Amino acid sequence: MRLRTLTALAGALTLSLVTGCAQGGGTGASPNTVTYWLWDANQLPAYQACAKGFEKKNPGLDVRITQLGWSDYWTKLTAGFIAGTQPDVFTDHIQNFGQFADLLVLEPLDDLGIDDSAYQPGLAANWIGEDGHRYGAPKDWDTVALFYNARMTADAGLTPEELNSLSWNPEDGGTFEKAIAHLTIDRNGRRGDEPGFDRHHVKVYGLATAGGGYGDGQTQWSNFAASAGWDYLDKARWGTKYQYDSGTFQSVIKWYFGLAKKGYMPPLTDYNVQSNQQNTQIAAGRAATAFDGAWMISTYAGFKGKDIRTALTPAGPTGKRATMMNGLADSITKASKNKAGARKWVSYLASDACQKVVGRYGVVFPATPAGTEAAVAAYRRKGIDVSSFTEPVADKKRFRTFSYPIASYSADMKALMQPAMEDIYGNGKPVSSLDETNDQINLILSQ
Repeated sequence: MRLRTLTALAGALTLSLVTGCAQGGGTGASPNTVTYWLWDANQLPAYQACAKGFEKKNPGLDVRITQLGWSDYWTKLTAGFIAGTQPDVFTDHIQNFGQFADLLVLEPLDDLGIDDSAYQPGLAANWIGEDGHRYGAPKDWDTVALFYNARMTADAGLTPEELNSLSWNPEDGGTFEKAIAHLTIDRNGRRGDEPGFDRHHVKVYGLATAGGGYGDGQTQWSNFAASAGWDYLDKARWGTKYQYDSGTFQSVIKWYFGLAKKGYMPPLTDYNVQSNQQNTQIAAGRAATAFDGAWMISTYAGFKGKDIRTALTPAGPTGKRATMMNGLADSITKASKNKAGARKWVSYLASDACQKVVGRYGVVFPATPAGTEAAVAAYRRKGIDVSSFTEPVADKKRFRTFSYPIASYSADMKALMQPAMEDIYGNGKPVSSLDETNDQINLILSQ
């Protein structure tokens, strides 16, 4: 495995950043305290409840939880690895796993006895490093579905059954593009599939934008690429070559970003990761549909005065529907000052005892089947149908689920793919330009 050092990581951060973060809630000062970081405020109450159960089962051990926003979370965690202020345990994301494994900042968890069969398929295996050691205990999972404004789709004459039966192809977009075009309305009231439609002055877009999608395209183009039969890497995990130079992939990207050229999806300039994500566009009535993840179910359900529902991702040229199935994990930091307590806490987090508690809050799908069942029941009590997210996991004949790309140098891949995808989406650069980007990424990966 190709290894990096924290010295290299430190070069990416300013001294002031490290100094500022060193004052945050880091490793426990007492052997009786386990520090735990997470980023999702919606999940904080559920894990506070788990901590109470853990502390009752382990007298003398206290869990101190810190919740940070997504961007601050990763910035402070990275700085913490350098400054020695990292937590004992943190919520880990698969897109950063390769980089953290390279940096040797994660503690092996082989002794926890994690059994793959105790969790939803594939979740546990994703956290085995290239060196064969485990670095994460399965926490939860999510898939992607098509959120839609039920009033807008009804006004367009589209039924829930039709929305759940859409298909697409890179040649003409299939019934999916027809639906998105019909849902698009310009300032004069003309729909995207009607004569005289003004693509330069759109009032309501058929599909919200989620930006360029970096190198994973989770809530952008990933379901299309996978349903066309494409894979990120030459191997499911720890591949040695990315495949952004694939003709199949480039035909998908050309078609997908072409929706914006036709006026059915907003231009890249409309997207802002802080203030104008796809859910914001739905809430404002600027878009009729949006691809988004299960972690956003409660957010969409909370839009006042709007009936937001979900549909399956469209079937692709392979005949299957596809969705990324991501799963978070809990990891222990290599420099944890309370590894014994951290191991007990992570084991508890990965158990039904905690995951069923989390499921009952109805904010996420826990990794164990029992935890998932508890979550589905909790959503049902809230009047929310989550079958668009659970069906792909249960029915492998009709659906393809796939993971984030798992490889070394993931941060480098993202750094190269972000501007490359934005150039295609926002500046009209040809998709063939991905050949060079792919070569650059694979050169780094081969080191």
